[in-house]
Amino acid sequence: MSESRVQEIVAQFAPTLVAWQRQHGRHELPWQQTRDPYRVWLSEIMLQQTQVTTVLGYYQRFLERFPTVRELALAELDEVLALWAGLGYYSRARNLHRCAQAVLAEHGGEFPRSAEQLQQLPGIGRSTAAAVASFCFDERVAILDGNVKRVLSRVLAFDGDLASAAQEKLLWRHADALLPARAADMPAYTQGLMDLGASLCASKTPQCLLCPLSELCAGRAQGEPQRYPIKSRKLKRGRREHWWLWLEHEERIWLQQRPDSGVWAGLWTLPLFDSETELLAEATRLGAEAEPLPRVEHALTHFDWVLHPRRALLNEGAAPLEQGRWVAREQLASYALPAPLKRLIG
Repeated sequence: MSESRVQEIVAQFAPTLVAWQRQHGRHELPWQQTRDPYRVWLSEIMLQQTQVTTVLGYYQRFLERFPTVRELALAELDEVLALWAGLGYYSRARNLHRCAQAVLAEHGGEFPRSAEQLQQLPGIGRSTAAAVASFCFDERVAILDGNVKRVLSRVLAFDGDLASAAQEKLLWRHADALLPARAADMPAYTQGLMDLGASLCASKTPQCLLCPLSELCAGRAQGEPQRYPIKSRKLKRGRREHWWLWLEHEERIWLQQRPDSGVWAGLWTLPLFDSETELLAEATRLGAEAEPLPRVEHALTHFDWVLHPRRALLNEGAAPLEQGRWVAREQLASYALPAPLKRLIG
């Protein structure tokens, strides 16, 4: 791309995007009606790898229970995880709680006002810090989440392999160069990038004819915008298989809490076994017959998980296993259960 073409894109990109966002972008989302960094930060964490339609209900319930960062910081982690249950990527919830505690302990309950300081908090990466600083404090700082990488890569026909840290760093520099000159335009600019990446500049079927940046887009000029962004490293999916033992006694279910690290960290679930033989041996020890149920298939980021539930009704109410507790059905809502378990036990 010629230097003059690059300068043309730099000059026109931000004004075009800001004007489009103000006329055609999203304006009705609840976190757009505030410049409170707590509420904006909460929405940004929830929106990571999660659709807006899914987040809306969770966002409202979180704010009803934790209207301020102080109340979130003082809450028990189990309660935070219970409210998060079903939203997935549970490390976000644990980091959310840790971050709130850090804001309270280190900043007196007030979020720092710069992206650089925000990025020092637990669970806040560079792009999330920039989004909060841009929306709340008009800071001229670039975001670069997955959708934005796609928009910028296409507009610039950026052919660097984003599997390379050096190439991603270069795209960050391009993102900095495209920022609007006026700080007051930052909220509309940042939202415009998000809106465009979530709508017209879709991954597989970009709607180039409707895109406000179509005349600037080098990827469209080449006739192959879907080629961008380039990322050679493919995630290799694995497969795991476990057996779930559903123990029940008088409308109470035996639950165990997962370790603090790993899959479903900190959540409550049925006892897991590596093989059906191990599960059946445990059921025999308890004098129970384990009834097979339809298997559960659950897709996680890096692997597909096949879970085989076996249900056993116990006559005795004593603790059947060394770890865990009986939980009455009417109390299950207050426990952080993974989504497939919620669906299984109704």
